[in-house]
Amino acid sequence: MTQIYAYIPFANGTAEDVALEYPSAAKKIDAGATLTAVVAGTGADLDKVANAMTAVYKEVIKIDNAAMAYPNAEIVRKALVSVLPADAIVLAPHNTFGMDLAPGLSIKMNSAYAADIVDIEGIEGSSLKLIRQELGGAVSTHVTTDISAGAVITIRPGAFAPVEGGSAGGSVTDKSADAGDLSAKRKFLEVVEAEVGDVDITKSDVLVSIGRGIEEEENIAIAQELADAMKAVVSCSRPIVDAKWLEKSRQVGTSGQTVKPKVYMAMGISGSFQHLGGIKGNPFIVAVNKNPKAPIFQVADVGIVENILEFMPALTEAINEL
Repeated sequence: MTQIYAYIPFANGTAEDVALEYPSAAKKIDAGATLTAVVAGTGADLDKVANAMTAVYKEVIKIDNAAMAYPNAEIVRKALVSVLPADAIVLAPHNTFGMDLAPGLSIKMNSAYAADIVDIEGIEGSSLKLIRQELGGAVSTHVTTDISAGAVITIRPGAFAPVEGGSAGGSVTDKSADAGDLSAKRKFLEVVEAEVGDVDITKSDVLVSIGRGIEEEENIAIAQELADAMKAVVSCSRPIVDAKWLEKSRQVGTSGQTVKPKVYMAMGISGSFQHLGGIKGNPFIVAVNKNPKAPIFQVADVGIVENILEFMPALTEAINEL
């Protein structure tokens, strides 16, 4: 039977959304696999997350060590290698921390490594068929990985449907004593809070987010008019910040802000995984883009092929008439 272990990232006592997405990915790997959550950290927040995961996972492994008070991939790697079987399939998020953790973990476990997986075709013998994206999502790549000695796989957050947190009735197993020496060459120094701008996009229920399709700085006023009509806030993708048209505090993405709106209007945004990585909470996504092959359409609830400079004024007018 396939053994799959899901590394659960968390902050302030709350697991990241990917914790509810792992079960869907694991089922696509092997519907009959045993899936175990692994939570590593220390203190009350760790216990809170571990107990919460028993509603989703039948088995939860807890590793409590003061060295993991702040996530350090070097330390977490050591802990996972100590407590997991050598042939385990390990799932981790494809985010900044996961990209730090996973490659080295696969080396230490002497297992296969597959990154940024967006879909899974399943197992045939000792081969696992996976799908990832290249060239900013323009091309899908089918990858076959030998998992006879295990594998470490990073899952793109948001690529798999989240399961409902219910009553799995799982149990927590404390394997802190098995973690061994968790010393590290690097150490945590401090948290540098992101710069707060004039608007906090993380608090908005509705975002009108603009990308390259806005074309010119002067056209941002068109997006602002739509945002005003919708009682929303204007956010953006990285190219807008790089052009210095909007401040970085309005950037959505792995190198910007993480947002959890109810509605996300993606206006002229291609939809790179770095941008989508900043969108959490399963919002209703409306995407408007001239390119019918833009990756954003793969995650959008509603996709419209249109020039945003024509679409946004028309939508603003229609909303104002209402």
